Amino acid sequence: MADIAAQLEAVRRRILDAEQRAGRSAGSVALLAVSKTFDAAAVRAAHAAGQQAFGESYVQEALRKREALADLPLVWHFIGPLQSNKTRAVAEHFDWVHGVDREKIAQRLSEQRPTQLPPLQVCVQVNISDEASKSGCAPADAAALCRTVAALPRLQLRGLMAIPAPVDDGNDARAPFQQLHALYEQLRADGLPLDTLSAGMSDDLEAAVAEGSTLVRVGSAIFGARPRKRAGTP
Repeated sequence: MADIAAQLEAVRRRILDAEQRAGRSAGSVALLAVSKTFDAAAVRAAHAAGQQAFGESYVQEALRKREALADLPLVWHFIGPLQSNKTRAVAEHFDWVHGVDREKIAQRLSEQRPTQLPPLQVCVQVNISDEASKSGCAPADAAALCRTVAALPRLQLRGLMAIPAPVDDGNDARAPFQQLHALYEQLRADGLPLDTLSAGMSDDLEAAVAEGSTLVRVGSAIFGARPRKRAGTP
C-alpha cells in the first residue's frame, strides 16, 4: 500500500500553498479524498492520518466499504454520475451528492431520503466545458436546477460541482474554473444559498484553488495509482 499518510500530508501542503498564492485564508479549501476503487484498508489508513470525508462513484462498492468501516465517523460523498436506479441507495447511505444534473434525479433523492437522517447535501453538476462525454447541466440551466434542489424538502443545496476538460497549459487550465466561479457568484448574487464550489482534482487543484474552489476532490495523489475496475463490478 502507498504511504497514504505521507501522500495525504503532501496534498494538504499543496492546498495550503495554493491558498497562500491566491491570497486566501488557510483552511478555506476542504479536501475530499476520492477512495473509489481503493479498499477499506486504504480508507482506514487515511482516516488514521486525519481525513474524514471520502468520495465514491460506485454504489455497491461504497456500501461494502461503509459496512466495513462502520466503526469510524466518516462523511461519505457520492461523486459519480447518478442513474435513477441508484438514487435510493445514495439517498439512504450518503451524506453528500456532487453529481445532480437534472430535476428527475433531485426529486427522487428527496423522495427517497429517510426522514430520520439530516437533509442530503447537494452540489449541482455543471458541464462547464460542454463535453459530450461528461455529465452535468448546461451553465444556462444551472439556476433553474439549483432552485429546484433548494425547494425540495429532504435536500439542502450547497453549491456547484464541475470536472473541466484537461488541458496542458497552466493558464488555460484556469479558464474553466474562472467560468465556474463566475457562475457560482452570479447564482449567489441572485439569492441562491451556495457555499460550496466543488472543483479541482489531483492534476489541477492549484488552478481550481486560484479560481475560488472551496473543495477539491483528490484520489491518486493520496492513494496512488488507481486499481483497474474489474468488468462487471457495480
